[in-house]
Amino acid sequence: MSPDCVTAFAPGRVNLIGEHTDYNQGLALPFAIADGVTVRADSVPERRIDAAAVDLDERDSFSLDSVEGADGWRGFVRGAAGELARSGVSLSGASLSISGTVPRGAGLSSSAALEVALVLALLAVADAAEPDRLELARLCSRIENDWVGAQTGLLDQIASLFGSADQALFVDFRSLDVRPVRLGLGDYKLIVLDSGEEHTLSGSGYNERRAECAEAADRLGLESLRDATIERRDEHDFFCRTRANSRICCIVDAVTALSPPAFEQCPPFVGARRQAHFGPIGAHMKNPSNVRRSISTRRQSIKPDPKEGQRSC
Repeated sequence: MSPDCVTAFAPGRVNLIGEHTDYNQGLALPFAIADGVTVRADSVPERRIDAAAVDLDERDSFSLDSVEGADGWRGFVRGAAGELARSGVSLSGASLSISGTVPRGAGLSSSAALEVALVLALLAVADAAEPDRLELARLCSRIENDWVGAQTGLLDQIASLFGSADQALFVDFRSLDVRPVRLGLGDYKLIVLDSGEEHTLSGSGYNERRAECAEAADRLGLESLRDATIERRDEHDFFCRTRANSRICCIVDAVTALSPPAFEQCPPFVGARRQAHFGPIGAHMKNPSNVRRSISTRRQSIKPDPKEGQRSC
């Protein structure tokens, strides 16, 4: 018997390393944050979805027997229903209330959090078994790719589905091996600053960057840029803008060398990150005084597991 009401929550994420590495079969190191998206689903007898975006004061309705695409947040809702139905899930009618604390367009993966929360809520209200989490990440990625138009990889969805307190995730996108990495930060904190820039994945140049990476791999005769070496960079003028990223190399070397890995054992990581990544913060921000929030992963990182991510109302 389907529950009358469920609530699902999925977090946003921050990357220590991992921008554009997922679809290049590379390595990434994201962690989940406390801010995310909450979807409350109330069962309704009709085979339809009524959705309300609380923060936008907007609504949408559609029949589960004929799910068509739409723009904006509606595309995510319809995509979640459409992809679950395509995967064989027998969906139930529901009234959805969607709200979030993760800023939209701030680079914290609000879109992945929305996809994950929607899918978890629709599965729960239909009393359907939850698929393997990697398969669930693939399904959520198809929502973004096919229904919203952003050709993303799996990084954001995996971070939202697998993130846990006090830990980052070391993800190998060739093998899809996901393992936790303890964030022993000591006296340090990881903070998120608002740069003042807003973007959407489908309109931010993301798809263009992915196409460029595919072209680069093709010119090198490689399956993916995972197999490229820095020595081959100068073979084509196409790569003139690339440069070695010593910060990423330092982090990957540290994570793979430690068992179990912990960042407090890696002073070069701390020093390099303070100098190379943060730098003079004011020089990189439109509004340096506009600090949106400080996030301590020790206190606030979360994991939307089946018991915590879905609950009865």
